[in-house]
Amino acid sequence: MPADDSEPSCAKPPKPRVTPTISIIGAGRLGTAFALAFSRRGYVVEALVCRTARSARRAAKMAGVASRTLALQELSLLPQSDILLLTTPDDQLSNVVKLLAAGISQGRRQRIALHSSGALPSDILGDLSSVGFSIGSMHPLISVSDPESGARRLEGAYFGIEGQVAATRAARRLVSAIGAKSFPIAASNKALYHAAAVTSSGNVVALVDIAIEMLVRCGLTQSHARAVLIPLLESTIENLSSRDTGKALTGPFARFDVATVRRHLPAIARSEVTDALNAYLLLGRHALRIMERDGLSPTSNNELESVLDEFESEK
Repeated sequence: MPADDSEPSCAKPPKPRVTPTISIIGAGRLGTAFALAFSRRGYVVEALVCRTARSARRAAKMAGVASRTLALQELSLLPQSDILLLTTPDDQLSNVVKLLAAGISQGRRQRIALHSSGALPSDILGDLSSVGFSIGSMHPLISVSDPESGARRLEGAYFGIEGQVAATRAARRLVSAIGAKSFPIAASNKALYHAAAVTSSGNVVALVDIAIEMLVRCGLTQSHARAVLIPLLESTIENLSSRDTGKALTGPFARFDVATVRRHLPAIARSEVTDALNAYLLLGRHALRIMERDGLSPTSNNELESVLDEFESEK
């Protein structure tokens, strides 16, 4: 017999998903970028903590959030947010964790503590684990120069995540919520992982600085030299986005152009640009390793290697 549609259903409606609340400790450029990114996705950023209350207020204004703004010495006033995100500099993280743990009593519910360091493992948050937090780390592989552009870049970033089960689960949800992606990284590999990030970001800037100085010796101004290199860098990134490193490599080492390398070396030496010759020799050798790995002509490879060896022995 068909059910009477007028009778109330016994099925319970699904519970609405509750978005966890967040407090950010260390609201500098990265912390403020996180506040912007999370608030735009509906997360409540309950508190922002900086070294001074004035800096915290400035971060809240920049992020457009109505958060409690606290100085570092006011951590006892921190709300009991579901997630604590620590974005302090690495050399301050341990002390901040001790201050936090000293002011937090064991709660009935498990909370989450995450830090954003690329080099440090999650166990640096161990004091918080002892007062009931699940601890982890979520490090974005982007460069943040200001909060607004940083928030946009966070949305397309990859995050290295490690830590305890509940913390890594929460970190993956946060990353997914802002439209980013994540991958696991072992705690024992954090330093090497971060060194890889530095090599592909900060060290690239240092390398470009060398190239700028070389162009200055050719008569360009600093700003003009930087401007003319940007399209070249962008084309390199575009190549890397769709090809492996062997196929993305261009220039005389990819072509095994011995004559051009012979012209480069004395010109760089005469320029006396600090580190330019050492960088050229080191990276040239690695470019040859890339081509050798991809099975290209070993004869030309050996000839270029000899040119580098010969010049280096004459330095």
